[in-house]
Amino acid sequence: MQTVLIVIHLMVVLALIGVVLIQRSEGGGLGIGGGGGGGGGGGFFTARGSANVLTRATAILAVMFFITSLALTINAGWHRAPRSILPTTAPSGPQVPQSGGSILDQIRPQGGAPAAPGAPAAPAPAAPAAPSGPAVPQSQ
Repeated sequence: MQTVLIVIHLMVVLALIGVVLIQRSEGGGLGIGGGGGGGGGGGFFTARGSANVLTRATAILAVMFFITSLALTINAGWHRAPRSILPTTAPSGPQVPQSGGSILDQIRPQGGAPAAPGAPAAPAPAAPAAPSGPAVPQSQ
C-alpha cells in the first residue's frame, strides 16, 4: 500500500512541477515575463484561457499532493504503538549501601580513609602474581 502511495505521490509531484514550469510568469513588478497575449476573449487557445486551465490544473495537483502526503503520513504511523513522553517508572539513581554509608564510600579506595592533603600518597596495592604457565583443563 505504501509503495503505491509513493508512486502516485511522485507522479503528482512531477506533474505539479511540469505544470508550474509551463505557466506564464506574472513578474510585471520586476519588469520580466508576462509579454503580450491574444485577444480579450475567453477562448481555450488564448493566453487567458490557457492560464485558467493551467491554474485549475495546478490547484487540482496541489490538492492531490496534500492528500497523498497526509495518506503517507497516516500510513507510516498506522502500526506504531503509542508512546508516552512521561516515564512509566522512576529512574534508578546510584545504589546507596544499606550499611549506613554514602555514595562517597563506593568511590573511595578500599585502603581506608583518603590521605590528608599534602601527605605522601599511600603505596599502590601490589599487582596479582602472573600465572606460571598456560592453564590446563582438569578432567573430573
